[in-house]
Amino acid sequence: MSLQAVLAPLFVQVLLTFVLLMMMGRTRFAAAKAGEVRFEDIALGQSAWPERPTKVANAFSNQFEMPVLFYVLVILAVITRKADLLFVVLSWVFVLTRLVHALIHTGSNVVMRRFTAFVAGVAVLAAMWVVFAARILLAL
Repeated sequence: MSLQAVLAPLFVQVLLTFVLLMMMGRTRFAAAKAGEVRFEDIALGQSAWPERPTKVANAFSNQFEMPVLFYVLVILAVITRKADLLFVVLSWVFVLTRLVHALIHTGSNVVMRRFTAFVAGVAVLAAMWVVFAARILLAL
């Protein structure tokens, strides 16, 4: 697979993280401007933020959990030249689950829907790691 094909899903995942960061800043600024929160109330913690900024902040924070394992795997797959069509397809599926998870998290925030998207992403990422490890350890 071409380097562009392998890295494209990673770039979309990074873009999602930056979009959520900008959304977080915008929703927090709007809440502060509207008087929904005072800076003194959030100086030592985040619990005083209203619902919308909290949902976006939580979605942003989640991008530094499971996706970190995705970033490492992509880098390793590039270095070892083990990224093939299956790897790229699974990468896109993983990123799609992260997009769905973020949309649910910042929207309706229905926990079971969000959990389903999370578990789907974990399953795909776990499969990617198993396939990668097998290819490395068994010299496939």
